Amino acid sequence: MKAAERAYRLLREEILLGRFGPGDRVTEKEITELAEVSRTPVREAMRRLEAEGLIQFVPNQGAFVRRLARDEARHIFELRARLESLAVRLAADNASDQQRKALQQLAERQLSVSQTRRRGYLNRITEMNTQFHETLIDAANSDLLRASLAPLGNLPIVLQTFRDYSSEDLERSARHHVEIASAISEGDPDWAAAVMRTHIYAAREVFRRRAGGTD
Repeated sequence: MKAAERAYRLLREEILLGRFGPGDRVTEKEITELAEVSRTPVREAMRRLEAEGLIQFVPNQGAFVRRLARDEARHIFELRARLESLAVRLAADNASDQQRKALQQLAERQLSVSQTRRRGYLNRITEMNTQFHETLIDAANSDLLRASLAPLGNLPIVLQTFRDYSSEDLERSARHHVEIASAISEGDPDWAAAVMRTHIYAAREVFRRRAGGTD
């Protein structure tokens, strides 16, 4: 793996897992030491993450994990609700048997981890959540939809690292995944889309609660 790709993956993972949160400063030196690469590939990785909307550069201050305004986040949740509802509709029609099985297994594992909550469970839930949504996009089989969702799904404040979720929030989110997987397995696009909208709006409520207040 090239040095720039290694630095990119490591920094992206650190952001997605919440080790760098919205507004946190990210230095080249820090990532150089973590990824064990020189500064040139780290700069390349950071520019790539800037293009994806995860990092923003502030003149004379450096690079920071992007922080979204409440109105901007609200619009993004609404876009995700519409686009991901379309994605599950397409997945209900187009998913292969292997993809249907993968979605079911991921959802059931996430539910189990959400219920037992053993050490390291938040990282595992984050990883399974990402895999679930990526598998859905694969199953939808639409390059245009993938391109439209990519920048929305990457934003750290929207990704939700699950550290702000209560135990009830975690289990509810996992149960949504189980129901979405079931709807796709049954080939029912209306059912799948209805649950996905509920799933995204529930995540929006966690964000609103964390931000303090209502829109």
